[in-house]
Amino acid sequence: MEAKKILIANRGEIALRIIRTIKKLGHVAVVFRSNRDKDAPYLEEADEIIDANESLQDKVIFLDADKIVELAKTHNIDMIHPGYGFLSENPDFARKCIEAGLIFIGPHPDHIYQMGIKTIAKEIAEKVGLPLVPGSEGVVKTIDEAKKIARKIGYPILLKAAGGGGGRGMRVVEKADQLERYFNAATQEALNAFGNGDLFIEKYIENPKHIEVQILGDQHGNVVHLWERECSLQRKHQKLLEEAPSPSLTDRKRSSLGKLAVKFAKALGYYSTGTIEFIMDEKKNLYFMEMNTRLQVEHPVTEEITGLDLVEWQIRVALGEKLPFKQKDIPLNGWAIECRINAEDPQNRFSPETGFIESIRFPYHPQLRIESGVTDGTYISTNFDSMLAKLIVHEKNRKKAIESMLKVLEETRITGIKTLVPFFKIVLSHPDFVKGTYTTHWIENVFQPEMLIRPEDEMIAALAASIAYAMEYLPIAGENIDIQQDNINFWVLNKRLR
Repeated sequence: MEAKKILIANRGEIALRIIRTIKKLGHVAVVFRSNRDKDAPYLEEADEIIDANESLQDKVIFLDADKIVELAKTHNIDMIHPGYGFLSENPDFARKCIEAGLIFIGPHPDHIYQMGIKTIAKEIAEKVGLPLVPGSEGVVKTIDEAKKIARKIGYPILLKAAGGGGGRGMRVVEKADQLERYFNAATQEALNAFGNGDLFIEKYIENPKHIEVQILGDQHGNVVHLWERECSLQRKHQKLLEEAPSPSLTDRKRSSLGKLAVKFAKALGYYSTGTIEFIMDEKKNLYFMEMNTRLQVEHPVTEEITGLDLVEWQIRVALGEKLPFKQKDIPLNGWAIECRINAEDPQNRFSPETGFIESIRFPYHPQLRIESGVTDGTYISTNFDSMLAKLIVHEKNRKKAIESMLKVLEETRITGIKTLVPFFKIVLSHPDFVKGTYTTHWIENVFQPEMLIRPEDEMIAALAASIAYAMEYLPIAGENIDIQQDNINFWVLNKRLR
């Protein structure tokens, strides 16, 4: 394969992840240096760096499609990988790359556009026989139309933005007197977020599970699925933990769901990686939700159970290669779990944390994969996403994967800012997770900040307070006491950091 200069139009851990594969394939990895991210660790691993030279008043480079294409042409770039987030699902960006003579590592711009409009995606899903949640047949233009549909399918209903995702432009309407207010609010939010205020309506499924199927297609009509992931641990529609395969599916349902996803992708003529997302109700009925046309944050769990490098196949497919394997060749080996270590305070409504990471240490574990874009001294600002790292474990079964992840979390040390590490310890130990019965509403319905305060923590705090009191007020002197104080403080600090 002739070496190509591949520009990564992204940053952080995903830039590092893509760099690894680019180098493995013998290509040249090129990245941007943003003025908002001058000392990021991913810069050290790249073969070439392009200075974005954007001012703090400018758009961040990763969102400036025209400037990305201009700089790519100036630096003789052959291919562009968008990563995820930013412009990864922007059809105009993909089209501008292609029109400039660059190879866009992803699907055709038309497919990005079509899947970005949820009503179009639902129409295609209906044609190929995928089950749909009851709701409107298309965009709902007026309040009166919305009221009519709501009466027909019954409350509660879900208002969803037709041109976006990520929870924006989405409202749950429990009763009729809320509809007009929520309809107007969702319309405005969708317009602000996506430049498109169109909404559609679905029956609201209470306590659902979120299950998605990873597909991979080439430009010659071949499509396979790479099994499914469960992404039901969410907060405000943002995924926090993923596992593959899903504990909610039987082997029969797993096979059936995979075939439906492949059927959908083939009907679209889709190539590259993509994810067909489904929602499961309490009776285990599955309904098509949407398709994502990019590499997912949670792609490592799929790579772990299949042994395939998804970034590698994105690049190979973009260069016109045929998939050399059939569906029967795709293994499903063991179980993988991913935890997103965000800079958030779970004891304070998951509020974002900013500041310097004093130190960050992950343990050695033979089944642990670490994807991180930060290091000691990294400053966490509000400019970018709060995710510091992804921890992925792969074991022979789910029970062992849970045990290993708990061990990894117990030995992870991050100081300077609060993270979700203690939260995940609670999640993976909870009976709902162990049994696989958790849903997308687990955090709002089950989790309480008080769960994070362990009896041993209270005991340690009381002991430390007693020692401090004794050291200040009791008539004891001598170096031995000082040494004991230091040892106790060191021991308490280590226990608290766990």
